Formats: sequence, C-alpha cells, structure tokens
Amino acid sequence: MPTASKKEIVFSVANKTGRPSAEVSAVCQSFLDQIVDELAAGNRLEFRDFGVFELKRRQARTARNPKTGDPVKVPARTVVAFKPGRIMKNHVVDVIPQ
Repeated sequence: MPTASKKEIVFSVANKTGRPSAEVSAVCQSFLDQIVDELAAGNRLEFRDFGVFELKRRQARTARNPKTGDPVKVPARTVVAFKPGRIMKNHVVDVIPQ
C-alpha cells in the first residue's frame, strides 16, 4: 500500500488552489501544530464529517515477554484516539481488499 507524505499533500493542495507550495506548507504545518497543541492541552477535536481526535487513558497492566514468558509491568498511559466521521467512513469502506 503506497504512503502519501505531507510533501505530496502540500503539492496537491497547492496545485488545486493555485497558491504557492511554501504558503500551503506553512498553513498545513500550522494546522498540524495546532492539533498537537490542543491535544496536549487535553482538548477533544471534532471535525464534522471527518472525524474526532481525543485522548484516552490506558490502564496499567501486566504483559508477558514473548521470548521468555516473564511478566512485564506496563504502566498506565495516555494515547491519542481517532474515530472517523461519516464522510470518511463512506469514502474508505472496503478500500483494502480482503
């Protein structure tokens, strides 16, 4: 499966909008930085029809080292979760063949 980089997305948006790539890149980076800042502040981000970014707390647990079988304590931690919105769900249904 191919990977799209930020550079490719910036180039595509610049072509569609007729704006310079440097300007689009600055706006894109500012947008991404703002998402990180909002999540770091504990805020939930909702983009209608696109999706929701939120923080979830994972409980501490005991896992096992697969090589030795010894128990390993895994501390509690906060993770970023993404739930896709309606439009994204409709566009990416069955994109990857089974």
